[in-house]
Formats: sequence, C-alpha cells, structure tokens
Amino acid sequence: MKSNRLTMAATAMAVTALVGCSTASNESSPSASYQAPAQATNFDVEFSRFTLDNGLKVIFHIDRSDPVVAVALTSHVGSARELPGRTGFAHLFEHLLFLESENLGKGGLDKMSARIGGSGANGSTSRDRTNYYQTVPNDALEKMIWAEADKLGFFINTVTEQVLAKEKQVVKNEKRQSGDNRPYGHTNYVIDKNLYPPTHPYSWQVIGSLEDLQNATLKDVKDFFNDWYVPNNVTLTIAGDFDVKQAKMWVNKYFDEIKRGETITNLTKQPAVLEHSKKQKNKKTQTR
Repeated sequence: MKSNRLTMAATAMAVTALVGCSTASNESSPSASYQAPAQATNFDVEFSRFTLDNGLKVIFHIDRSDPVVAVALTSHVGSARELPGRTGFAHLFEHLLFLESENLGKGGLDKMSARIGGSGANGSTSRDRTNYYQTVPNDALEKMIWAEADKLGFFINTVTEQVLAKEKQVVKNEKRQSGDNRPYGHTNYVIDKNLYPPTHPYSWQVIGSLEDLQNATLKDVKDFFNDWYVPNNVTLTIAGDFDVKQAKMWVNKYFDEIKRGETITNLTKQPAVLEHSKKQKNKKTQTR
C-alpha cells in the first residue's frame, strides 16, 4: 500500500527537535543569564471512548481546526498471530480490505473516498496490528462509518479464488520491490532470524514469504479473517470536527448488527534471550 511513513517520521523528528531545544542547557551560551520561559512537556489528547455490546471499542477525539474527520479501523492482529508456513496473511488483508465488499461495490474504499472528497486512504501492518485510515469532509462521516462497518461485517464473501490470486501477485511484487531487489533489503530478515528462535512470532517478516503467500488457500484466508476481523478484536477511532451524539448513533446503527467473534486471548510473553554474541560473516560473491 501507499505509505505515509516518511511524513510521520519527519513530524516525529520535528517534535523531538523542539523538545530537545526546550530542554537543552544554556550554561555554555553567551546569553546564559537569560532564562527562557518554561515549556510544557506534557502532551495530552482529550478523547472519549465506549464499547458496543459486540465488543467493538470506539474512540472519539474532537478537533475543530478543519471541517474534516479522520476515521481509522484498527484490527489487533499482525504477523505475530501467524504460524510458521502460514505467514503474510495479516499484510495480505491490508490489501484485500481496500477492495469491494458486499454493499460497497467495485473500487472499494479507494473509489468511494475519492468520490466524496476524501484523502489519505491508506493502511499499514505491523507485528501486532493492522490499521486502515482515511480523512473525509465532515459531511461524509456517516457514509464512511457505513463503509467501515460493511468491510468488517460484509466483506469476506467477496473474496474469490480469482481475487485472491490477483492480490497474491500484488503482494509478491511489493515484496520484490521493498526487499528482494533492494540494496540491504534483507537486513531485517537476517537480524530477526538471528535474534529470535525459529518458532518466535517475531522471527519472520511482516510481509511474509513468497512461498507461504503462494500456498495460501481461500479457506486459509477466510479462516484468518473470521478469527481476527471480529468486533471484539477491533477499535474504531474517529477524530476531527463532528457531533459526538450523532456519530455515536451512526456507529450503533451500522456496527451493532455485526456479531461478536470468539474470545481472543493474549499471546504468552516470549522473551528472546541470546546466550552469546552472534556474528554473521559476509559471503564472498563472485565477480564477472
């Protein structure tokens, strides 16, 4: 998927720089006698939250600075919930959920977001979560809440053998571009393989392996969705300029009918301990 990581990283670095400037000592400065006003270091974000009967967690944050609303759906599943030989499923769904659902139709979220003036529709996958987010004009909030509910409750039946085969190729191409054919693209792969035991859920890459992706069956994919993409494993976040009472009514209207899934237990903590230092020697390459 498209990535906003550079923008987010630049923002984080800017904030870090500002904090660093506000806390640095002036003792070596020619104007050390001047004491700048103390800068607040606390960063508080006001929000409210509630949980539906089916377990969906909802977070509201009001920001009246612009007439827009950001909507994010976070499923608490990442590559750490996969199994050896069945990797890459979490990231595969990051792609699949931007396609059509039973009521959303062809083009999925991307097409609908563009049609209503939205921007920034994107997603990301990590070891522990997968999220989907977009920003829309505040008068389109109801439509976006409906679309997210449709994805969660009425999506998986639209995934056919043909759809799965196509998205497999998209993900495999992404892996080649971001890792296989990129200088130092396998750095994290090598580090993680040597840092964690083979059965540790952090020992494989989020994007999975080409072999595992190719071997994934339609049943495998549907089982993964039905296990993890359930209301009691998902958080809906809405932030921006909107009416809280009205938004809550829309959330109830469109999400209440989605059934709760099986109880999901936390993973057992698996601290990785290296008994000794590991060194990897570079393999000599032949020159033409």
